[in-house]
Amino acid sequence: MGANRGAGVYRMVTRWVCAVTVCLLAAGAPSSSEAASITRAPGFDVRVFRFVDRSRSIRLPNGRRVPRTIETIVRYPKGGGPHPLVVFGHGYSLTPAPYARLLRAWTLAGYVVAAPVFPLENANAPGGPDESDIVNQPADMRLVITRLLALNTRPGGVLEGAIDPARIAVTGHSDGGETALAVAYDPRYRDRRVRAAIILAGAELPHMGAFPHGSPPLLAIQGTADPINPPESTYGFFRSAPAPKFLLRLLGASHLPPFTEQEPELGIVERVTIAFLDRYLGHGTLATLLSAARDPGRTGFTANP
Repeated sequence: MGANRGAGVYRMVTRWVCAVTVCLLAAGAPSSSEAASITRAPGFDVRVFRFVDRSRSIRLPNGRRVPRTIETIVRYPKGGGPHPLVVFGHGYSLTPAPYARLLRAWTLAGYVVAAPVFPLENANAPGGPDESDIVNQPADMRLVITRLLALNTRPGGVLEGAIDPARIAVTGHSDGGETALAVAYDPRYRDRRVRAAIILAGAELPHMGAFPHGSPPLLAIQGTADPINPPESTYGFFRSAPAPKFLLRLLGASHLPPFTEQEPELGIVERVTIAFLDRYLGHGTLATLLSAARDPGRTGFTANP
């Protein structure tokens, strides 16, 4: 992790993400913890929730402090349930918007997918994105899990009964991957409700301790030509992690495109992540996961189940 890492790579993406996210959140315009539905699509709905943590605050450019607020975009299958929950963290100077295809694929596979907008690292942060705030993001992710589980038990609420609290995964890309890794494994930030983790081009937060006993299963995905997060960052924490663990290498792939729009890489990421989630949060098999990762010339896969 380095200050302003990836700013040049993300600059063009950030312009359109800002516009999309401002419109999206304006449409929800939530004034309480629950917003009106903003999108309906075949098979799932999308809502924006506004979770306010009054125990923590952020400083605005004018010096005023306000409660730390995490806007969270939640996609959830229509009907059925309870479904496993997947919480996704976006990268530095981005929002969840560029990852919409991947988040949609997880939802259509039967998962409730929550994507928080980190208050000070997102593209629209007051005064500009601040990467030093990453140390506060694991608590944001834990808060999102807590608030969604509370909504899950609210009688008559839109998420009543939608989430299985025993089947929760965290995931994220780049700085969001570092955040998810901390929530799943770092003794300083660990959330024991997490049952699986998917880290996309991530790394360890500084001074992360040893992986604790009983760590959840890990899937790490890394482009071998990533100029932002060096592949060795992923290989390092993967070596330290206990089994079960899996490493998918996207041969010749860069940092952001494989997780947002680049094909066939995005399709590979979709099928391997879904097979991993199904294996550890559902009824999928190891054989299906191994088969999903097999794509000669495009992937390398290390499995230690």
